[in-house]
Amino acid sequence: MRQKVSPTSAEATMRGAAKAGGDNGRSDGLPVSAAISNGEDLGPFVRRAFAAGKPETLLSALRHFSRAKESEIEDVCRDHYQDFIAAVDDLRSLLADADSLKSSLSDSNLLLQAVGGPLLSSLDAFLEARSQAQNISLAMASIRRWIGVLELCQRANAHLSNDDLYLALRCVDRIQRDLLVESPTLRRMLEKQIPEIRAHVERKIGKEFGDWLVQIRVISRNLGQIAIGNSSAARQREEELHDIALHDHDDGSSLDLTPLHRAHHIHRTLGLESRFKQYYFENRKLQLTSDFQVSSTSPFLESHQIFFAQIAGFFIVEDRILRTGDGLTTKIDVESLWETAMAKMISVLEDQFSRMQTANHLLLIKDYVSLFAVTLRHYGYSVDPLLEILNKHRDKYHELLLSDCRKQIGEAIAADVFEQMLMRKEYEYSMNVLSFQLQTSEIMPAFPFVAPFSSTVPDCCRIVRSFIEDSVSFMSHGGQLDFYHVVNKYLERLLGEVLDAALSKLVESSVHGVSQAMQVAANMVVLERACDFFSRHAAQLSGIPLRMAEKKGGGEFPLKRSRDAAEELLIGLLRKKIDEFMLLTENINWTADDFSSSGNEYSNEVIIYLETLVSTAQQILPVQVLKRVLRGVLAHISERIVGVFLDESVKRFSESAVSGIDADLKLFESFAEVQMGNSAVGDLREALVEARQLVNLLLSNHPENFLNPVIREKSYNRLDYKKVAAISEKFRDSSDRLFGAFGARALKQNPKKKALDTLVRRLREAY
Repeated sequence: MRQKVSPTSAEATMRGAAKAGGDNGRSDGLPVSAAISNGEDLGPFVRRAFAAGKPETLLSALRHFSRAKESEIEDVCRDHYQDFIAAVDDLRSLLADADSLKSSLSDSNLLLQAVGGPLLSSLDAFLEARSQAQNISLAMASIRRWIGVLELCQRANAHLSNDDLYLALRCVDRIQRDLLVESPTLRRMLEKQIPEIRAHVERKIGKEFGDWLVQIRVISRNLGQIAIGNSSAARQREEELHDIALHDHDDGSSLDLTPLHRAHHIHRTLGLESRFKQYYFENRKLQLTSDFQVSSTSPFLESHQIFFAQIAGFFIVEDRILRTGDGLTTKIDVESLWETAMAKMISVLEDQFSRMQTANHLLLIKDYVSLFAVTLRHYGYSVDPLLEILNKHRDKYHELLLSDCRKQIGEAIAADVFEQMLMRKEYEYSMNVLSFQLQTSEIMPAFPFVAPFSSTVPDCCRIVRSFIEDSVSFMSHGGQLDFYHVVNKYLERLLGEVLDAALSKLVESSVHGVSQAMQVAANMVVLERACDFFSRHAAQLSGIPLRMAEKKGGGEFPLKRSRDAAEELLIGLLRKKIDEFMLLTENINWTADDFSSSGNEYSNEVIIYLETLVSTAQQILPVQVLKRVLRGVLAHISERIVGVFLDESVKRFSESAVSGIDADLKLFESFAEVQMGNSAVGDLREALVEARQLVNLLLSNHPENFLNPVIREKSYNRLDYKKVAAISEKFRDSSDRLFGAFGARALKQNPKKKALDTLVRRLREAY
């Protein structure tokens, strides 16, 4: 497609041709040839030629261009005809290759047909097999459902074989009511057998009742004699009957319902069965109402077992009558009585639990109520509302338990003399150490053994362990399994709200000496190990794997507040002791001309005290705790040294005095290295860094470097600008005094004095 050229471009070309001044056809044809070669529009050329009246010139140029192109085409053909011939030859050879490829494709197709035929057959077989597998899966699903029906049938047969006719009928009812049997054959069989089973049960009951009628004539006389002879003990026999029902409820011979069955038979014979049923139900209801009476003369704790045993016996008898009474009672009647009893028991428990203020009393009642619930659940009674009452009062129980533990922990702490426990026998070690997994070695120590903790630790551990066991005992009722989170929640409250608070109160109000504070700090370390034991013990009693308990746990140390307070108290007491030794700084000669390399008096006294302290503390305090304590003490020493320089009593000081303080610091740094070993050197020396940087600055020949941000950040980053200014002012005044005597003879100002002047001036300007 020819590119359209703008008139402006074509006109420019024509103007160029006009300037060339050629009038012959060849000259005129050059611009036209160039325009055609460039793909430009020839419209301007045509218009110009006709406008000038010289179309022949344009036609001549076009003919000339055509002849030129024909010549070029001929040249191209002459140059490439051999290539055309070679291409034709290639096409011919390609045709032969195509024939060969066609033959090869035909052979491949035959081979594919030969190979693919069996594969298609296998695919068809696979699809058929898959269809069969699906059918088999559906059949297996149906078989599983059938198996459920057959298992119920088997259970029904087993109940029939064991003469548990009521349970057998329940199985038959479930087969008939709940299960959809897809097999017509099995359905027909069941439809035939179920009536036969019911008829068999009816015949069985009728035969047993007939046998009883035969036997009653034999035993009636003896029964009458016994009844008359024991009429005065009728109440006692009723209580014994209830007790038998609770403990031997599966033994039919333990419960003699002969008089009831006889009366029922006589009234049925007389045609008064309905009236007798109503009479029986009303009297049993009155008996149940009487059983609800709670004695007001004795505590419920003493009467609760009789209260619940009476109700349990009542409903065990009703269950037996429901199963063997031949329609004397109905399931609806029994459930109505049970609902009445449940409402009353809930009301009594609510009232009694609201009055109780002792956790152990509440636990005793809960244990018996849970046994009651388990017993009645065996007979098919719904006891969930009763268990809900226990769950509802778990918070109150734990609050009472926490209150008891708070009192016990307070007594245990008050009775402690804060001295290391002495254990003379192995059983004492086992009772106070091994039972709470507080040992640091598996090797049994030699006796007598001095423990690193005082009596507070095992006493509190026993209280916490008892709390866990009581909590688990309260929560593990009615088959409840997942209650670890509840036990752990209250355990955390005991440790955090009770034990931690009691220890914090102890630290704040009752610990006054260094030895007591050190013992309390040592106790906290052991209690930290005990907390791990408490968590594991709660998990073990709650029946969950330890790894799950560790995963659910993982919080911070629950006694952290009291632990930190104990360490802070110990550090505070040690600081006060250090302050007493620091009073000896009053004996320092701040304007002396020389100094002692062995340190000032106060530093030697502090070192002696610290060495004695460490030798004692290493016996009960772990390394990490001792390191934290010493770091706090050394940091205080550093603060006091800086404070001495700032003290108003020190008006000025000499360089020798600073060198004396430097010797003191070296003693403290050496103490850190010797006492704590290489692993802790960095930490302890860091505590002295403020005093060290100050002394280094004062002894430096270029104190003005403090003004350099890079040097200050590297070497003096712990120093405060205002403190440096105030201390340097005193050191500068000292320099004035030292060098003032030579001022008249000095040829130039002392460099260090000049640096100090500069430092003080710059710091004043900035601050």
